[in-house]
Amino acid sequence: MEKTTYPSKWNLDSIFTGGSDSSTLHLHLTLIKKDLNLLNDKIHNLLSPRTKENTYHLNDVIQYINKLRLHITEAKSYITCLHAQDVKDNKASLLKGEISTLSSQFLSTIQEFQNVIGTFEKDHWRNMLDSDELREYRFVLNEWRENTGIQLNEEVERIITSLMDDGYHAWGQMYNLLVGSIRVKFTLNGVEEEYTVGQALNFRSHPDETVRQESHDALLKGWQDTEDVIGETLNNIVGFRLQVDKKRGRTNELQEPLKANRMKQETLNVMWNVVEKNKQPFTDYLDHKASLLGKGKMQAYDFWAPTNKSTQKISYQEGIDFILKHFGKFGRELESFARQAFMNGWVEAENRPNKSPVAFCASFPLSGQSRVIMTYGETITNILTLTHELGHAFHNYAMKTVDGINKQYPLCFAETASFFTELIILNASLETAESSEEKLFLLDEKLKRSVMNFMNIHSRYLFERKIYKEREKGLVSSARMNALMDEALMEGYAGSIEGIPENLWASIPHFYLTSSPFYNFPYTFGYLFSICIYATAKEEGKDFEKKYLSLLRDTGKISVEDLVMKHLGEDITQEAFWEKGMKLCVKDVEEFIRLSKNLK
Repeated sequence: MEKTTYPSKWNLDSIFTGGSDSSTLHLHLTLIKKDLNLLNDKIHNLLSPRTKENTYHLNDVIQYINKLRLHITEAKSYITCLHAQDVKDNKASLLKGEISTLSSQFLSTIQEFQNVIGTFEKDHWRNMLDSDELREYRFVLNEWRENTGIQLNEEVERIITSLMDDGYHAWGQMYNLLVGSIRVKFTLNGVEEEYTVGQALNFRSHPDETVRQESHDALLKGWQDTEDVIGETLNNIVGFRLQVDKKRGRTNELQEPLKANRMKQETLNVMWNVVEKNKQPFTDYLDHKASLLGKGKMQAYDFWAPTNKSTQKISYQEGIDFILKHFGKFGRELESFARQAFMNGWVEAENRPNKSPVAFCASFPLSGQSRVIMTYGETITNILTLTHELGHAFHNYAMKTVDGINKQYPLCFAETASFFTELIILNASLETAESSEEKLFLLDEKLKRSVMNFMNIHSRYLFERKIYKEREKGLVSSARMNALMDEALMEGYAGSIEGIPENLWASIPHFYLTSSPFYNFPYTFGYLFSICIYATAKEEGKDFEKKYLSLLRDTGKISVEDLVMKHLGEDITQEAFWEKGMKLCVKDVEEFIRLSKNLK
């Protein structure tokens, strides 16, 4: 029987034809502009509903909002993919600016709609949400109505949106340009060469300690040379947010990100409490790995180093077969979806120049498709990256049947879906490892993820909180940022790693994402939550897939706490829930130490 060969290059023409010269894309953008004007007219003509007929008109506006969101996301994802497949595509860069402007106009229109529904009398509002047309959107509509309590008058909000387009978001774009322009030099195989930041980062897992250290030192110098300019960028981003939050009456820098993630402060605090109480096992792992590398203490440039060499080389076709086989053991729908994605050219895995080094998944909700980009290099880590992004794509697939404005889900659930599929394949790799050496290599890969989510992400969270407090007093110097980062790293890693650059804040792109403040705790939430889900899946077998899909489909219309209670019957405001997942991670540490001692 002939084996299936899967394409390693994606197909974007099934979305829009013609690349960055696409006439169908330009027509699509023109229609978005026209529909934005129509939506504005519909909102301005909307009166406070007092009859069932008026409720129907409000539902019409909601459906129009959803239609526009789908069209904007479709275009934005396509343009992002164009630029990622060729970072030198200047036309794609110009298109990014155009779709960014349209996205901001859409956001401004949504805010206007929220202002309108904020004027409805409570009784009328309650009656509307009980209607057949709007009952399904109750959660999101109440969220939007609550936003009117923090928004300023319409004219001021319009000015803020304009300032975001012309200044605030530009600081985030400036950071990307700065990082893209950084070049570092170090010697490899006796030859000094120049590398981009992305290329230099690839050497952090090099088996040769000298290469790891030289690339680490070169990157450190690169960040030092630019930290004053990057510090100015961070000052402006945080300063703008603080001013807007102050005007809107927010008293806590976490109010916006918690609301965006539909999470209670109580839940976040409990999750971090469990992480903080369980850092010792991961300190033990780092200490033990350092000893295996011949060091008394884990050095920052050694963290990504392989504990032992993996001799396993996995071709792209073999990797896909492995993924499909073990996805199939979880559930038929996940396997079928992944097979469709591979067969239909949804994955860009080719190793070639001028391609973005950043792996991501782009959603095309209008077409009911996704696209995944990564660079495949025949290692298990490449397979894990691929499955992580496929997890995002499967979440998009699950949301296909969800109606209207309920399709939008928070970041913490997005990261849950990606970590979950990654965990399926990582654990399958461990179970099928043919030698103790291979198993040790995989356990190390798994534990690196735990350290990143429980220690690294925690230090990012601590730093971001510190920088907000400090910025309230005035501009923060890059030297002061270094001191704050150093404090956060010491607490986050519990003193278990030496030599982490104190200017690490300059190299973390999440601090400069103007669309998502505090994009740190959603990773830890998604990672630990996915482990808790995986434990349930192992108990229930293939029957769990149906429950999992139902959980994913509800992620756009319910709070974090209510979703977990509804689908898992668990209270995530209690430490007991999070401890279940943490215990599994601690077991990995114990197994790593036991196995490495036996091999030694």
